Amino acid sequence: MSLLDRHTDFLAALRERGIAVSTAEGIDAARALTAVDLLDREAVRVAYAATLVKRHHDIAVFNALFDLWFPPALGDASTTDGPAVDIDVEVTGAHGTSPELHSMRTELAQALYTGNDSALLQLARQALSRYGSTPGSWSPRAALEQLDPTTLLAGLMRTAEGQARPRTTTGTATRSRFTRRIARFEQLVSDEARRRIAKRKGERYAADNLTAPALDQVPFLAASQTELAAIRRAIRPLARQLATRIHRERRHGTRSTTLDFRRTLRSALATGGVPITPRHRPHRPHKPELVVLCDVSSSVANFAHFALLLVHALHEVFSRTRVFAFVREVHEVTDHLHRGRDAAEALAEVRRATLQLPGTGTDHGRVFTDFAADHAHLLTPRTVLVILGDARNNNYDPAPEVLASLTQRCRRTLWLNPEPRDRWGTGDSATPTYQELVEMAECRNLAQLSDLVQSLR
Repeated sequence: MSLLDRHTDFLAALRERGIAVSTAEGIDAARALTAVDLLDREAVRVAYAATLVKRHHDIAVFNALFDLWFPPALGDASTTDGPAVDIDVEVTGAHGTSPELHSMRTELAQALYTGNDSALLQLARQALSRYGSTPGSWSPRAALEQLDPTTLLAGLMRTAEGQARPRTTTGTATRSRFTRRIARFEQLVSDEARRRIAKRKGERYAADNLTAPALDQVPFLAASQTELAAIRRAIRPLARQLATRIHRERRHGTRSTTLDFRRTLRSALATGGVPITPRHRPHRPHKPELVVLCDVSSSVANFAHFALLLVHALHEVFSRTRVFAFVREVHEVTDHLHRGRDAAEALAEVRRATLQLPGTGTDHGRVFTDFAADHAHLLTPRTVLVILGDARNNNYDPAPEVLASLTQRCRRTLWLNPEPRDRWGTGDSATPTYQELVEMAECRNLAQLSDLVQSLR
């Protein structure tokens, strides 16, 4: 594969994994490569990153794909090239191992203690070849289970505490340093496995099967606990930025087309009575009202959490916001999301409150009927009604006529569905019925959620 082909294929892979790369940015990257030494792999990485990566949470995906398309030399080095270690590092854990494995764990403990990244890389390659090789592939998990690097932490800590030197760091800082180095070694083993699989089966195979998507492309309903925590950290600043942007655009929106006759005549005095510059009345757009109906059943709990977090940030954009949670009965949770309250605290209280909601299966027909009976007066021609949920009705009566009556009272009704579109209408899904009545949009990840919330302006 030529350098140009590798370049274009790399850009295509970035786009497929959710990183927006335009044609112009691809050209900029190619121009940046002419300014660096192509034999310096790190310089090539920096040139690509500077021209293509625009969001912080895209860096991990970019690095993973860069390692596939521009890998370092593969091989099983048998020696380390780091500085010699004069300290006997205590080796803990993995009792009863073979002499060969004990020797490698001793080398690993020394490399972790000194922070020798080059030695860690060599050991990652050795470990993967000896303990992670499977027929036709490599398993980083198998290699790490044999070495079990996390059990070395106790020995590293005791060795550090026993050194006769002035204490310059706390025990917490020392533990944190060694923990980061262990995580770095585990990442090196995983990266090495991914590079070798890419060499055997191709970069596309490795990208599709071994590379995690960008954070804003991770499906809410399939996210791991680690990914959920990362999304939670990313969504808070996004929510604030989104609310600020919408508020600014509404405040400084397009001017009114209504002519201000008195101001026009007054300004014409400076031009001899000729109204050269017409004056218009200032644009004062009204703030719409927002009513949210949120399914908090276990099947969509993750999606509901992040959607409500964005709703919390939009209080200043809407003149009035009312939020209702439901499983089979409707309960208002607006008081937990009032202005000026910390978002994390508010969402935690909503979760505690909604965990007590009765019902084991969502009944949308009953929910819409109860809402129409008790809260229909909240819906006006200024209201935007947002429904959050997967529209799975557990084969109850969907009561479409009730939802139709609610939507007729509103300015706009938008249903955000976290399920993939190809699953709509399968099983107990009432999506086809509701889709004929309201605007329903797929909302599987953070990128889609932010785009759809922004459309509420």
